[in-house]
Amino acid sequence: MSSASISFPMLGGWSIDPPNSFVLFGRTFYWYGVIIACGFLLAVLYCMHRSGEFGIRQDDLLDNLLFAVPLAIIGARAYYVIFYGHYDSFWDMCKIWEGGLAIYGGVIAAVVTVLVVCRVKHISAPALLDLASFGFLIGQSVGRWGNFMNREAYGYETDVFCRMGLTLDGQTVYVHPTFLYESLWNLLGFVGLHVISKKTKRRFDGQYFLYYLGWYGLGRLWIEGLRADSLYIGNSGIRVSQLLAGLTVLLAAAVLTAVLRRGNCAPEKLWVNRVAAMAAEEEPETETDGEDNSK
Repeated sequence: MSSASISFPMLGGWSIDPPNSFVLFGRTFYWYGVIIACGFLLAVLYCMHRSGEFGIRQDDLLDNLLFAVPLAIIGARAYYVIFYGHYDSFWDMCKIWEGGLAIYGGVIAAVVTVLVVCRVKHISAPALLDLASFGFLIGQSVGRWGNFMNREAYGYETDVFCRMGLTLDGQTVYVHPTFLYESLWNLLGFVGLHVISKKTKRRFDGQYFLYYLGWYGLGRLWIEGLRADSLYIGNSGIRVSQLLAGLTVLLAAAVLTAVLRRGNCAPEKLWVNRVAAMAAEEEPETETDGEDNSK
């Protein structure tokens, strides 16, 4: 279906046949990669803008990205390759521009990398993951449109009002536009998390990351059941991403409930406040040193 034309009956049958690549300066670029790169750039810009609210220096954020981004791409591809498993050569496994990145693999690799880098740099990993949650939602919302350009990540045949038509050789099949469902779900999650972060105060580091896990997992649990190209655990008939989504929802709910019931969420324990307190303690010493040097 990679060359099928796309239409949406709810838009009056409007049809489009977008190319999955373009040539610039004699080189071929794939829209899949360009769109993912745009989503990443938007996510970084947003996180850079708000990093100070979480006590994270922009330099420390960039240091984490330096390691997390390439490892997340490897993790996303490895997750897909492991559960897809139909490749003729190692080179075919590396062709990420043709599609085949599993978001959960990328998130898992990114989180593990953040935990390691933050430990080395003595930064609060939960605080950084709170900030990164906004980036995850932005990147995933924008990145799903790369699937649109590749005509992939769509669902089973349906007659719902928002169905998407795929026309190839004169034959049209109407399917669930699951890439669109997930893009809109992530966009809604981002807007909701942004509003919550502006209207209320975090009670503990890691709170927003748990919100992200719960929200994304809940949406993926539903949307994955509609997809026609799910990855399965062997021949079990169990969709691996759906299973993982369900587990993350349960995990997020359990941890949130446990922490909030314990009630040990003092504001001074937030990383941003701890950083501010440490800076305040160091400031008088700096001023004193300056006075001594001037005498």
